[in-house]
Amino acid sequence: MAFFKSPRFFEILPGALAWLTIILMFAGSWFLPVWAAVFIILFDLYWLLKTVYLSLHLRSGFSKMRAVMKVNWRTRLEEDARTRNRWRDLYHLVILPMYNEPHAVVRETFQQLAATNYPLDRFIVVLAVEERAGETARETARLIENEFGKTFFKFLITVHPAGLLGEIPGKGSNEAWAAKSVKEEIIDPLGIAYEKIIASVFDVDTQVFPEYFGVLAHAFLTAEKPLRSTFQPVPLFTNNIFEAPALARVISFSSTFWQLTQQSRPEKLRSFSSHSMSFAPLVEIGFWHKDVVSEDSRIFWQCWVHFKGDWRTVPLFYPLSMDANVAPTFWGTMVNLYKQQRRWGWGVENIAYVFPAMIGNAAIPFGDNLTRGFDLLEGFHSWATNSLIIFALGWLPIILGGQVFRASLLAYNLPEITRWIMNLAMLGIATSATLSIVLLPPRPLHFKRFQYVVYFLSWVLIPITLIVFGSFAALEAQTRLMLSGKYRLDFWVTPKHRKTDNRQPTTNKE
Repeated sequence: MAFFKSPRFFEILPGALAWLTIILMFAGSWFLPVWAAVFIILFDLYWLLKTVYLSLHLRSGFSKMRAVMKVNWRTRLEEDARTRNRWRDLYHLVILPMYNEPHAVVRETFQQLAATNYPLDRFIVVLAVEERAGETARETARLIENEFGKTFFKFLITVHPAGLLGEIPGKGSNEAWAAKSVKEEIIDPLGIAYEKIIASVFDVDTQVFPEYFGVLAHAFLTAEKPLRSTFQPVPLFTNNIFEAPALARVISFSSTFWQLTQQSRPEKLRSFSSHSMSFAPLVEIGFWHKDVVSEDSRIFWQCWVHFKGDWRTVPLFYPLSMDANVAPTFWGTMVNLYKQQRRWGWGVENIAYVFPAMIGNAAIPFGDNLTRGFDLLEGFHSWATNSLIIFALGWLPIILGGQVFRASLLAYNLPEITRWIMNLAMLGIATSATLSIVLLPPRPLHFKRFQYVVYFLSWVLIPITLIVFGSFAALEAQTRLMLSGKYRLDFWVTPKHRKTDNRQPTTNKE
């Protein structure tokens, strides 16, 4: 019985459920083709309703984001009675973990950070370099310090040593080293109260929009429990979007739209990629875990467990922009896309951390345990299986169900019924395609107007992205976790590549 409460059981559980679902797809289509056909019709109807539901949340989130982006948030901080006399007391700690990204990428990040509509004398900026990245990375850091070191209140370069006991190479261990270093070298000697510091952890290619820190400060000062909250912006993967192949664009915007949809459902929203939170709870929990790959989502669960369920994610409805996954060659991009999606799918490792903490923990309300646990497990199961069910189960009963079933009226109509339902569901894809055009940055000089049509039509590739870069990548991650040992994943750094200068736009999209 103890095994069923152990982390190892919960490492096995997601992959076992996913493979059981796939086995039942084939077994049901072979032995019970009628029931399998009825199930796929009902499942397609469920998927249609879910598509409509998510599309409504996407539209709502997009409308809120557009409204938030029209506000001068520094002025709002001064005018709002809740923030007027408090916002200038805040410090913004910005941690930028860096591996071997090109100097041009890092420099663009700092250019945008220096151009923010917020007093730069309230910023403590840490460029967190990995020792294993070598002298080239350190030289990049020195060049950045020479150009931007005096721009902010404090600037610090940290070098995370390689091979420390109990760590794996990755963002989590680097961020923990950087946070501890800045605490010991700057924050504690200056006597800055942790509660007055908002820590933002950004990928080193993250470019802030001008009002981000104003939005963040306002949300922090008006939140119900600012010291028990993660503050999550909307990630846009558009820095180099005009260099990305069609599949890379669709995957990039799909990730954005999923996060934007979740912003309208804050009870399901968790930290992802670049995000912000108070420095005080970070110190209390001992910073990021150093032996996990999915540090961005794990930090949410660390806080949720430590504070006994009293943790939430506050949606900011304001974007940050990062690089789309682009390599020098098309096939290199495809390989990197798969590896990136597989790494994100490795977030399933959080189940083995969260579920044992839930079981028998009376300090966390049972309802919170149930809903959070179900959302976490169901989300990863759906990621690995739903696309396979939709695009495979529609024809499996016809192939495996035998001659008697193939001669039935149900078998004759099954492809037509599923095709009709899926065509209706494509309306949601049309919404995504339209918004992806709206969210494109100003076009560079080499981009022609007719290419917007090509970008819109590229969304017909969504089945490939859902199956290959969705289900297959998630299923591999869950299978590796289930097998454990040598099959476990280490942190994989997404390479950053730029071909052209995207910072020379024409005056508008038209």
